[in-house]
Amino acid sequence: MRIEGESETNMTEASAKEPLVLFMPSGKRGRFPVGTPVLEAARKLGVYVESVCGGRATCGRCQIEVQEGNFAKHKIVSSNDHISARGPKEERYDKVRGLPENRRLSCSALIQGDLVIDVPQDTVVNAQVVRKAATDRVIERNAAVQLCYVEVDEPDMHKPLGDLDRLKVMLEKDWGWKDLLIAPHLIPQIQSILRKGNWGVTAAIHRDMDSSRPFIVGLWPGLKNEAYGIACDIGSTTIAMHLVSLLSGRIVGSSGTSNPQIRFGEDLMSRVSYVMMNPDGREAMTKAVREAVNGLIGKVCAEGEVDRHDILDMVFVANPIMHHLFLGIDPTELGQAPFALAVSGALQYWAHELDIEVNRGARLYTLPCIAGHVGADAAGATLSEGPYRQDRMMLLVDVGTNAEIVLGNRQRVVAASSPTGPAFEGAEISSGQRAAPGAIERVRIDPVTLEPKFRVIGVEKWSDEEGFAEQAATVGVTGICGSAIIEVVAEMYLAGVISEDGVVDGSMAEKSPRILQNGRTFSYLLHDGEPRITVTQNDIRAIQLAKSALYAGIKLLMEKQGVDHVDTIRFAGAFGSFIDPKYAMVLGLIPDCDLDEVKAVGNAAGTGALMALLNRDHRREIERTVAHIEKIETALEPNFQQLFVNAMAMPNKVDPFPELAKVVALPERKVLSDDGGGEGGGRRRRRSRE
Repeated sequence: MRIEGESETNMTEASAKEPLVLFMPSGKRGRFPVGTPVLEAARKLGVYVESVCGGRATCGRCQIEVQEGNFAKHKIVSSNDHISARGPKEERYDKVRGLPENRRLSCSALIQGDLVIDVPQDTVVNAQVVRKAATDRVIERNAAVQLCYVEVDEPDMHKPLGDLDRLKVMLEKDWGWKDLLIAPHLIPQIQSILRKGNWGVTAAIHRDMDSSRPFIVGLWPGLKNEAYGIACDIGSTTIAMHLVSLLSGRIVGSSGTSNPQIRFGEDLMSRVSYVMMNPDGREAMTKAVREAVNGLIGKVCAEGEVDRHDILDMVFVANPIMHHLFLGIDPTELGQAPFALAVSGALQYWAHELDIEVNRGARLYTLPCIAGHVGADAAGATLSEGPYRQDRMMLLVDVGTNAEIVLGNRQRVVAASSPTGPAFEGAEISSGQRAAPGAIERVRIDPVTLEPKFRVIGVEKWSDEEGFAEQAATVGVTGICGSAIIEVVAEMYLAGVISEDGVVDGSMAEKSPRILQNGRTFSYLLHDGEPRITVTQNDIRAIQLAKSALYAGIKLLMEKQGVDHVDTIRFAGAFGSFIDPKYAMVLGLIPDCDLDEVKAVGNAAGTGALMALLNRDHRREIERTVAHIEKIETALEPNFQQLFVNAMAMPNKVDPFPELAKVVALPERKVLSDDGGGEGGGRRRRRSRE
């Protein structure tokens, strides 16, 4: 075989006539002798074509399609005449399971001439239906688990080799696996499994790092045609999970649940405090999160109609405190300076060691943590979005009770955490709540009348549209969630209800009954119903404190990078998916940037876990990357306090926002005293909004 692009000095006349084979969508190509099985050509080029049966044409996973035509760009004329006709093995498979007319089994099809071969994404026999797509990203597969069918020689009195040893001989002969270890629980079962399968068995081989010895982690009689993996993100508020076919890469089940540790504390530090104050606190929280993970596994398996004992590999990401509690590590040191991690590198476990109810031989991998409060979840998001693969300066922000920030490009990446607190999740807000049916999620305020309109989760119409009351009656209007908290404060600022310093302008009460006096301060009436929903001066202060902590952390990283602007911004996490970038910028949550370059990327941490599950090369990639990320501790930076004070203003006391000003007419500045009155309180000039 000769890969295209190699030196042609030693290329013989015979090899020049060898057929050229191009695999799509990978684009990998090479020349092979006539008669080479297509599967063999794919393997030599590193093209992922699945096969369990070892070329016996029984598993059907190695299906390919020949693309016919003149591919001038590649200088290939491809035709079905350039591949061998269907043979007995393919005909037999077609009769038993069915083989589409345009499909071939690459283990049986032989190269006869130039070919363009398509490797379809659905070449999985008996594959589960995809119920939910976690991501539309195509992840090149190189899973840590491989299924290998072998036919083992029967015992021979003249060759006193044990059943396990003969199994290893065939795995090396047919699949090239050398120096295999075996999960201890399988040893007592080997003889019965071999005899039940009439000496034909499928072994699951797990190999993560190239330097590590591969393990036999599963063994079944006959042909086993599927194996599954779990990608899981343990957040402080929610746990998100995907069940994935390790052979096809398809997601067959996705689900989430609340983290039951919330009952021990709303935020991370309160959970650390619980551990410190209760002798059995760590054990209780570890047990709670593991039980939740097991429950979620049952849920995704039911959705995908999968036996949980077919799960052979797992990848987990989490923030540092969740990471430690899940693994059974005391997080106390993370609650005080210098915020020391017990372990920062990637870890490998047997899943049953952590009481996870899956196959006894299943392995569990956790991504590395970046720093004391920048965890494996941030590493997963970094792997997913890849600032280190960019030329442009990318800001990656995961907004939660503790915001994790990554800033960089292929030259340099820096990271930090910022204690935003739970305000963005509805806590510390008088009418705040989590995102659930009945919660206000979008807000607009008329700048002339100061009348609001809003949308509620579970209701399609806006509050000023006909039919809203009837629809809302089913779920009610119960509170205000994080995305709406950002919008209502930003809208109050744009409408002149509050000053740039976040003070509610009491003089506006003359203009609108929506401005209510509460002693020395004022509030804004958003919903005059049951319950009555207002935005108080204290609510605004809580949001200011949270957004200032985040912005100051971002500015600190920008200073470390020596830049005065970022080229692109990515919001990660469930909360980030619902933030309107324009209002986040008006509030001063993020720095000025072209709004077209500000995007929500959903659960990027979970996508990173998925990438690491389906391709073990991504594990090495993020391990190398994390080792080179520079960790900045905001509490130790002398300039942090000044950056924080500047960030209390909307959008910011000193930073210009020229890109934002192109799409939003920002109010002219006015200063009010804390009670909302005082000189200048009732006088204000404002440009009309576009």
